[in-house]
Amino acid sequence: LTRSLVGFTDHHVAESLFSTLFMMFFMLALISAKEKNLRFEDVFNKKFTVLKEPFLYSVLAGVMYSAYQLCWPGGSLFLLIVLVYAIFQYILDNFRNESSDYLGFTGIVTCLVSTILILPFVHPDMGFSLYYYSWFHVITSLGTMAGFAALSLIEREFKRKQMTAYYYPLIILGAGILGFIVIKIASPSLYSLIISAPNTVFGIQQGGPSTIGEATSIFYNDGVFTLSKVFSNFTTTGFLASILGMLILAANLFRRPKPQEFLVLVWSFFILLAIYGQNRFAYYYSINVSILSAYLGGLLLEKVKWSELDQKFKSDVKSLADVPKALKFVKVQQVLAVLLIVVFLIYPVCAYAMLYAVGSDEPNEPWTEACNWLHSNTPDPGMNYNTIYEAPTNGEMFQYPDTAYGVMSWWDYGHYIETIGHRMPNANPFQAGIGGRRVSINETNQPGAATFFTAPSEEEATAVLKAIDPRPDKMGSRYIMSDARMATEIFGAMPAWTLDTDGYYQAYWTGSKYQSIPSTRYFNSMEAKLHIFDGNGLKQYRMVHETEAYQTDEVGYKQVYNYFYGGKLPEVDTGYVKIFEYVKGANITGTASPNETVNINTTILTDQGRTFGYSQSTTADSQGRYEFTVPYSTDGPITGETQFDTAPSGPYVVSYGDTTKEVKVSEEAVLNGEEIKA
Repeated sequence: LTRSLVGFTDHHVAESLFSTLFMMFFMLALISAKEKNLRFEDVFNKKFTVLKEPFLYSVLAGVMYSAYQLCWPGGSLFLLIVLVYAIFQYILDNFRNESSDYLGFTGIVTCLVSTILILPFVHPDMGFSLYYYSWFHVITSLGTMAGFAALSLIEREFKRKQMTAYYYPLIILGAGILGFIVIKIASPSLYSLIISAPNTVFGIQQGGPSTIGEATSIFYNDGVFTLSKVFSNFTTTGFLASILGMLILAANLFRRPKPQEFLVLVWSFFILLAIYGQNRFAYYYSINVSILSAYLGGLLLEKVKWSELDQKFKSDVKSLADVPKALKFVKVQQVLAVLLIVVFLIYPVCAYAMLYAVGSDEPNEPWTEACNWLHSNTPDPGMNYNTIYEAPTNGEMFQYPDTAYGVMSWWDYGHYIETIGHRMPNANPFQAGIGGRRVSINETNQPGAATFFTAPSEEEATAVLKAIDPRPDKMGSRYIMSDARMATEIFGAMPAWTLDTDGYYQAYWTGSKYQSIPSTRYFNSMEAKLHIFDGNGLKQYRMVHETEAYQTDEVGYKQVYNYFYGGKLPEVDTGYVKIFEYVKGANITGTASPNETVNINTTILTDQGRTFGYSQSTTADSQGRYEFTVPYSTDGPITGETQFDTAPSGPYVVSYGDTTKEVKVSEEAVLNGEEIKA
């Protein structure tokens, strides 16, 4: 329910809608084709009275599957569900000596339609990519269609030659193994993708992906098995009802289940496996919980002969005056059945629905304000927000204009920056631009958001910004946006994506228990330098705006720094979102006594009326020369550049020995890297 509210920014609820409609029309096609006793001969004999309805439902199923797949490139999950169902349904039908033509017809038409509809969206240059619309999505549809055709052909041959039914599953198994061998030889990349794809959905994520809230298992919390998240998503009775419903459907396999009931069982089982891998599929499984709960309720009403009561009411009640007389037909067990359904299946869900039927709080007010400020107060990057740009071919790089720049932030916020701020994010919720490592610590640490924010020095962070820009001698990011969550509660996700997680936090004994507190490595990270220390001492990064402060864990981190590392940070919450700008920096030069310590400092006044100190220290060389690179201008913004509202409240003060000098710095000097004599 929460996902279907306007403003929810994760995977779209349309996935649930179209996947459910796909299954509904596929079931209707199966039911219709089986009731009409459809045979493939009917196609050749043009028996449209038999074919019309199953064909229509099959086409609609193909359309809905395509719509679902266009919501999420991983939509091939439902082809897997349908194909696995079909294999077992063919086997069951064969053992019962029943025709499976109804199943073959439905599957072939559905997959053919979906193949045709996905073709215009395929990017041939993506090869067999699971994450972009590629030949993989065409091959999976065609492969599933071929699977239905092959299963139907084998089944018809079995019946024609009157072969033993037990050989049928063995031949299917052999054909499947042979098919995998052929694919492995013909296209190793496709084979590898097919083998690894199920783990993407059903497997528990490791490394960086394990930090994605949506991608964690619904059955585990911090590595400990729990049902609490399951019960909070579906209610206790709802989830247990779904399990009981599946058990009953499984038991019916030993009788003579309807194809649609068996399909519900396979569908529900696979989505149950999916929520084991990633809790985001909970909004898929909610559909299965509803269907299985209704199935249980229907069985209960059937048990108490509700249909007989319904018939009596229809025959005896002609007006409201007849209702009291008809009540004598109601039996105690029927009343109890209704009460059980209301108390256990309806009421708990309604209570939870009222709790979750509230507006989304994303994006929150600070991020909205910060992105609006970014849109209004930063230079035009030279790329129209509403223009669709032609993607380069043959692996060529896109030709960005010289004015183009990116905005570095954690990938969670990429869509905010793009849609509200109208600026290009360096990383986004599609997990693009994260950087880091995926498999082994021995891999090269790829440039991206994770690499930038965990960089242990300003120089290494700047090298990341240079590395992500395809243009020579250009910076991939001009602005950096950080929020309090990035600096505290979700910081651990950043090193997780680099697979280098040791040393950012340490255990501290409080007297009653161990508590994890940030360590030296954390405070040396670029994220801490920016958000906790306000960029103090950085040479080429300046704060240009901050939003209103909110109560966060920031104060606790500052307390740790002050207590354990002798810091003097004000223990207050500061701007929830802070925007920094990368600049070349003005070079302030001068002379002092040889080898003398030289300091420079100023006071920064933010748009929120908060002040903090900016300072650097260096040692003059053997000839007394010193140099500082500073990011703030004291003269204010200029037209066509950043219209910052956070700046020094006065000039820089250079001091050494008994000497102090005031130095003013222009915005041009900061942007162009000019030298200023102290």
